[in-house]
Amino acid sequence: MKTIAFICQKGGTAKTTSAINLAVEALSRGHKVVLIDLDPQVSASNWADIRDGAEPAVISPQVPHLDRVLAQAQENGADLAIIDTAGRTNDAALAAAKAADLVFVPLQPSLVDLGTVKATLDIIRMAGNPPVIAILTRVKASGASQEAASAWLGQHKLEVASVALGERIIYQNAYARGLGVTEAEPNGKAAQEIQQLYMLMCQRVDMSINADAA
Repeated sequence: MKTIAFICQKGGTAKTTSAINLAVEALSRGHKVVLIDLDPQVSASNWADIRDGAEPAVISPQVPHLDRVLAQAQENGADLAIIDTAGRTNDAALAAAKAADLVFVPLQPSLVDLGTVKATLDIIRMAGNPPVIAILTRVKASGASQEAASAWLGQHKLEVASVALGERIIYQNAYARGLGVTEAEPNGKAAQEIQQLYMLMCQRVDMSINADAA
């Protein structure tokens, strides 16, 4: 089972949005996915409630139980676990990073978000330096902020995903309906972004794009 963690020591960076949409895309490819919600605001769990029992399974354990929950998920046949964490929650972020095969760090291309990178990377180092990739999120359609942020992150030795997630209302609308953007608007730009992020994830953790091809 592959484990992906979304970590950033700031709220509002689209960690939950990224996590649930990646889970939905993996599910559509035939993978058995468990989404683990370590955020005290339980936003992923609330989305699952709207989804009314449809997969992926969403579990909201206490942080000390994370390893046990992951082991149970694997025993039950899951081949992908995605962990959502809150901003400014060191214990949850550290536990998630320790368990992860790959850490995604979602960041808006702003000075406020970029200022949290050091604290986030400190946690990842404490976890043993799992592979980490930054994702620029809520990127405006115009302006040079994306390029400037990518350059700044590169100077700080942090890889930036080749795909960025745009500031698109469909992300909020899909969440409100208990859907992923690939379900709500399959041919839209947001769906294309999530699919590209999924492809990147599969490449980096050596996971088959389609489960039946494994």
